[in-house]
Amino acid sequence: MGKTHIKVEDDSRYDEEAQHTWGKRADHRSKPIKAENENGKQKGESATSDKADSPVEKEKPNFGLSGKLTEETNKVNGIVITYSEPPGARKPKRRWRLYPFKGEQALPTLYIHRQSCYLIGRERRICDLPVDHPSCSKQHAVLQYRLVPYERSDGSKSQCVRPYIIDLESANGTFVNNKKIEAKRYLELREKDVLKFGFSSREYVLLHENSKEDNEEDEGYDASPVAKAPNGSTQPAKVETK
Repeated sequence: MGKTHIKVEDDSRYDEEAQHTWGKRADHRSKPIKAENENGKQKGESATSDKADSPVEKEKPNFGLSGKLTEETNKVNGIVITYSEPPGARKPKRRWRLYPFKGEQALPTLYIHRQSCYLIGRERRICDLPVDHPSCSKQHAVLQYRLVPYERSDGSKSQCVRPYIIDLESANGTFVNNKKIEAKRYLELREKDVLKFGFSSREYVLLHENSKEDNEEDEGYDASPVAKAPNGSTQPAKVETK
C-alpha cells in the first residue's frame, strides 16, 4: 500500500486533563486562601453558616501518568520504566496495525492490538516497538489505549477505547503528520495518522483491519489492575509482523 499523508490536526486532539508535573501526580487544586469577612476576621473564625457559603471546588478527573517512576516494582530486566499506565488503560477489541515505510519501501506490518500499551524506544531489553535510529531515545514514547467518554449519534453517553501517543520527553521529539507533539501530553491518534520518531526517516501509518467499513466505536476489554510494566509482564512484548 502507498503512504498516506494527512493534514495536521489542531490542538483539540490533546487531552487537556493530562497535563502534570513529570514524575508527580497531577494536582489541579490551588493552595487555600485565608479569605476575610466584612469585619476583618478570617472566615475560619466566623459562624458555621459562613463556612457553608464557601464554594467547594471539585477536583477534576486525572488522566495523567501515575508518577511512580522510580519504584523497584517498575523495573524490567533491571531497567526502571519511566512510564506507568493511567487508570483508564484498556486493551482494545479493534485490531489496530502500524504500517511502516522506509522511503517508498513497505516494511512488515506491526500488529498492536494485543496489549493496552506499547513502549517505543532504542532500549530493546524493555521496548515493545524498538526504533534503532541513534536520534531516538532509549524510552522515547508510548502508544497507549485508553477508555474515554464519547457521545453517540443519538445524544446518549458511552465510553470507548481509543489510541493515544505520549512523548516521554525524548531528545528529538515525536511527530504526528509531520508536526512535533508536546511532551508529557496525551494526543489522540486517528486512522491514517503518520508517526515518526526523532530524525528517523521511517514512517508508521496507523490503520485497523476494518478501516474502510467499520464505523462503530471500540468499547475495549475490561482490564484487570494494570501492571506497572508497560506491557504487563516482566519481558518486553514481541510485536508480531504476520
